Amino acid sequence: MAELEKAFLEIEGGAKVPCLYNPETLSVGRRNNWVSNPMPGKGVSQLKYAGASSGWMRLDLVFDTTADGTAVTAHTGKILALMDVDPNLPGSDETTNNARPPTVTFHWGDLHSFTAVVQDLRLTFTYFSSSGVPLRAQMGLELRQYEESQAFGPQNPTSGTPKPQRTHRVLPGETLDRISARYYGDATRWRLLADANGLEDPLSVRPGALLDVPRLEGA
Repeated sequence: MAELEKAFLEIEGGAKVPCLYNPETLSVGRRNNWVSNPMPGKGVSQLKYAGASSGWMRLDLVFDTTADGTAVTAHTGKILALMDVDPNLPGSDETTNNARPPTVTFHWGDLHSFTAVVQDLRLTFTYFSSSGVPLRAQMGLELRQYEESQAFGPQNPTSGTPKPQRTHRVLPGETLDRISARYYGDATRWRLLADANGLEDPLSVRPGALLDVPRLEGA
């Protein structure tokens, strides 16, 4: 029997927050903005494209610590903290009001979300011990796309490829040949990664960058 893949949130900087239970459903959405310029005495005006809004992902998570009796807040608190400003992030400067919360990426097996921020969080404690310790909780989480991404593939449903792309977040010290060895079992296939990500210099890959990892034919 295959080992069950556990979902987790990867925090900017490389830290991981595991989900105790995998979500049953995920919702992903995008929105394009269109505007019209109605004129008195005229009919319906043609719409003009006004750009795309950030995408979003919504998921419901369950946390349960009844087995060991510890407070479930030890787990939920880590996700709540993702809405707090982190002055230690690159480019953050509290003196110029540039500080911000960290970005997050949701991972579940071969599914990887766009780089996002936690926009909305709803936490409900549903079960307590006799002494009032919260042991079970439900969390509704909405992630908002932080930057341009093709994490979920082409948006035109007719242009999808039969083999979904994988992505890899580069860790400090990783090189293309090491990443190639991890996914293909062959370090010499690093050129495939370089071509897929438009990298002219294979040594210029930056920690934190999100790379497309093409699947091999027949894989």
